[in-house]
Amino acid sequence: MTLPSLHFLSRQPSGGQPSWLLPIALVLLAACSGSHSSSPDATSEDKEAKALLQGIWVDDESGDISFRAKGDTIYYPDSTSQPAYFRIVDDSLELGQSHTRYSIVKQSAHLFWFENQNGDVVKLVKSDDQETNDAFVSDTPRTMVYTQVVKHDSVVMHAGERYHWYTAINPTKYRVFTKSYNDDGVEVENVYFDNIIHISLYQGARQIFSRDFRKQMYKGKVPQQFLNQAVLGAMDYAGADASGFHFHATLCIPGGATCYIADNTISPQGKLTTTIIEY
Repeated sequence: MTLPSLHFLSRQPSGGQPSWLLPIALVLLAACSGSHSSSPDATSEDKEAKALLQGIWVDDESGDISFRAKGDTIYYPDSTSQPAYFRIVDDSLELGQSHTRYSIVKQSAHLFWFENQNGDVVKLVKSDDQETNDAFVSDTPRTMVYTQVVKHDSVVMHAGERYHWYTAINPTKYRVFTKSYNDDGVEVENVYFDNIIHISLYQGARQIFSRDFRKQMYKGKVPQQFLNQAVLGAMDYAGADASGFHFHATLCIPGGATCYIADNTISPQGKLTTTIIEY
């Protein structure tokens, strides 16, 4: 930024610039320099508090292992919960990519109290027992893997005709991330693998329908936030009527209590229609 010319100020006493000119120049200089500066990080990390948290922490009353802080990562003792990046900012423990914060109540070299998502105070003490290390034999958690292909088939009579249906649940390597709360009331992330389910329908020897089903097919019928964490877990034959053959797909968040049931109806002409019938 270039300072504007001030030569039009003609009333100048001998001996230099007018006294009121200096404040104006300082304001203009500040404006110029301010356009190139950046504001400091308002959420700088508390390195000292982070150093105090290093180690294995257990519940003060039960003695159950809560977590291990190592470097900038928190590891959990169960085999499925994913490690979480952490930092301590403004007297709060900040976890994961969602930056969920838990207010710290007390902290010292051997004591750590914080409020969980319910507002309860979790009281932890640092463990000096070497056996607690056995709970962390690996820093890589186990992913929920389903390796067995599950097949079902049956022959049914419909409108005097003989039909044969076939389904196969095929495990994939498509990862599904789910969020839940552990015993301390802390949000943790687990990883599962999704499935692709195939349906084939024959009238005698003639194939009238064949398709792979993926959970993305139910986009717009199931809330997107739920669908992101759900696994396509089953495809059950539910009978036939005038509209066709009904196959019920189950979409569930693993470990959760809520599932969506989608009715996939295949007409005798091979046309597919899908509706949500239960959740």
